[in-house]
Amino acid sequence: MKLQDISSQVKKEFNNLASHPLQSWEWGDFREKMGVKIIRLGIFKGNKLVETSQISIHDIPHTKYKIGYLPKGQVPSKKMLEEIYDIGQKNGCIFIKLEPNIINESSGFSVLGSKFNIVVSSHPLFTKYTFLLDLTKSEEELLKEMKEKTRYNTRLAERKGVRIIKSNDFETYWKLMDETTKRQQFFAHDKKYHQTMWETLNKTGIAHLFLAKFGDMTLTAWIVFLFNNVLYYPYGASSQEKRELMASNLMMWEVIKWGKINDAKTFDMWGAMGPNPDKTDPWYGFHRFKEGYNPSLVEFAGSYDLVINPTLYRLYNLSYKIRQLLLSFKSRFQ
Repeated sequence: MKLQDISSQVKKEFNNLASHPLQSWEWGDFREKMGVKIIRLGIFKGNKLVETSQISIHDIPHTKYKIGYLPKGQVPSKKMLEEIYDIGQKNGCIFIKLEPNIINESSGFSVLGSKFNIVVSSHPLFTKYTFLLDLTKSEEELLKEMKEKTRYNTRLAERKGVRIIKSNDFETYWKLMDETTKRQQFFAHDKKYHQTMWETLNKTGIAHLFLAKFGDMTLTAWIVFLFNNVLYYPYGASSQEKRELMASNLMMWEVIKWGKINDAKTFDMWGAMGPNPDKTDPWYGFHRFKEGYNPSLVEFAGSYDLVINPTLYRLYNLSYKIRQLLLSFKSRFQ
């Protein structure tokens, strides 16, 4: 068994082992284009690649320190974790955040021994829950299992003449995304981020763009990922116009059918609120929309921090809490 930095010569093998698009070689390429340092590691058994990790290194503003991030990978082996820890030390990381794409295995890191200081993160980046829909079922089964209102809205959009088209029209997508984030007042990456992501992942067959049209109007725009037979819904935007046409319901259904045609076995809807959602939460409507398709609610292992510098880690968490309190206080008086 040998561990080493790996080159693009094994990109196909690397992707075959990747458990999520955020661990794909192409996602690393995209992040590098955005100025983020990417480190790819592989463990080989003989000449065969058997384990991978893709880590991004991020600056902490106004300091010389950094944070590492390993999103949506497998739980690393002890050998891999030792190398990740060394990378953290060499790159001046206070900690490396680990958010494995593992369901219901919150004790996954306990087997690695007491050598590593791994703690449950107090500020996760990825949602702990998501909805998964089984795409091996027939269209008839999927339609039958939808909630009645969801099925009605989907058929309504069809009857009213909403059309779903596959497109490369990034500018229309961005116009709706910019409109949606301003209207709903949630954080979103800027145009450069979205455009670089789209251009990098689309040409390699991971990212796909869909538009819901009514006449000449675009009512909804989505970017979905298709990777290793799993369909993902990371980005969506919608217009305030003609909301009564329920274009998003038809969009979801047509994307599901497209995924099935393209050999997707599972649809990961990229986040959910959890088993007892707060109906007053701003995200509840989005949660309920996804729930209408009768997916399974699943819980991931969660978010962990591999602590490299314990003293600075405590200071970082304290400053993070203070910043969040100040932002909360400020928002109440705006």
